[in-house]
Amino acid sequence: MTAQREVGDDVVVAVNEVRLVGRISQAPEQRTLPSGDVVWTFRVVVARPAAQVRSRQSVDTLECAVWGGRVRRSVAGWGAGDVVEVSGALRRRFFRAGGATASRVEVDVSAGRVLRRAATG
Repeated sequence: MTAQREVGDDVVVAVNEVRLVGRISQAPEQRTLPSGDVVWTFRVVVARPAAQVRSRQSVDTLECAVWGGRVRRSVAGWGAGDVVEVSGALRRRFFRAGGATASRVEVDVSAGRVLRRAATG
């Protein structure tokens, strides 16, 4: 997900790549949007390295969306507590909610896999 642009005499390579390894906080959900598009959404909880913890917050919870392809079929089988690896790009999505325009930043997942299934009990 790179693009090259010339800036003066220089070539600048723009990169929008995300890789997350973390735990699924709850089972992924399938939603059909008013446009008719189908999206799978889930949250990945990623622990911050101890050196980066500057407050009481020791994890980041990141919204992820899967819009199509093989990954969508895989995500359907994921469950809460599974440890996964996902990659994709950050996207800001705009939508209407309650008569107002809202937005959210999420990871647009292009690949993903389960690294470890959650323990069942």
